[in-house]
Amino acid sequence: MTTTKPSLVQKSARNNAAWCAVMSRTHGVPGEFGAQAWAAPVRTPLYHPDAVTLLPGADPAGVVGRIDLTTPGATVKDSFADLDLTAAGFRVLFEAEWIHRPAGPPTAFSGVPWEVAEDPDSLRAWAHAWDGGDGNADLFRPALLDDPGTFLLTARAADGTVTAGAVASRGEGGPGEDARGGSVLGLSNVFARDGGADAAWPGALDAAHRLFPGLPVVGYEHGEDLDTARRHGFTPAGPLRVWLHG
Repeated sequence: MTTTKPSLVQKSARNNAAWCAVMSRTHGVPGEFGAQAWAAPVRTPLYHPDAVTLLPGADPAGVVGRIDLTTPGATVKDSFADLDLTAAGFRVLFEAEWIHRPAGPPTAFSGVPWEVAEDPDSLRAWAHAWDGGDGNADLFRPALLDDPGTFLLTARAADGTVTAGAVASRGEGGPGEDARGGSVLGLSNVFARDGGADAAWPGALDAAHRLFPGLPVVGYEHGEDLDTARRHGFTPAGPLRVWLHG
C-alpha cells in the first residue's frame, strides 16, 4: 500500500518532534508529547522549536499555552501550515517543505563509507565540523551518545578530519511517550565542509541505508537546500511553517 502524503507529513512531524525532545533533554529541558503537539515549558536549545504540532487542525491556544512566552524567542513548528498565531503575537519566521525519499541506497556513491560517532571525542569533532567556527558546537552534547534512536553520521578524510556529517534519528513520538523504532528515519543537519549539502547527501543516504535498509528517509528543507534534496531523490510531502514570538 502506498503511503499517503498526509500520513508522511504526520510521520515526519512526529519524527522531528522526537528529535527535538532528545536535543532538549540533553540540555536539561523537559518536554512532553500531547495529543496535538510536543511542547517544552521553557526555552529549547538553539535552532529547535518550543512546540511541534503532530496533527492537522491543532488548537492554537492549546499549543501556545504550553510554552513560555515571557522569554524572547519562542518558536512553534506548525507542521501542517494550518495555524494562525498572529493573534498570540507570532509572525512567520520561515516556510519549508517536508521531504520524503523511499527506502534504498543513493543513486551514486563511491566514497569511503561513513561511520557513526560513538564516543565524546568523535562527537566533539563532528560538532566542530558542523559548526564551522560559528561558536555553537556545544549545541551537540555527549548525552546524545546515550540515546538509542540518534546516530551522528560522520565522514572522515584520510587524516581523520571530519569532512561531512548528518544526524539520523529514528524516534517517532506519540502521546505520553518518546518512542524509538519509528517507521521512518529522519535526516537533518546535513553538511559538508566542501561542496555543501550536494557533497553530503550521497554519503548520508548510503549510511542511512546501511543502518536501516528498509526505512524511508524524511526531513524538511527550504530554498536552495530543498532544490538540493530534490536532486538526491527526495520529493516534497507537504508544507510547514515556523512561527516566532515577538
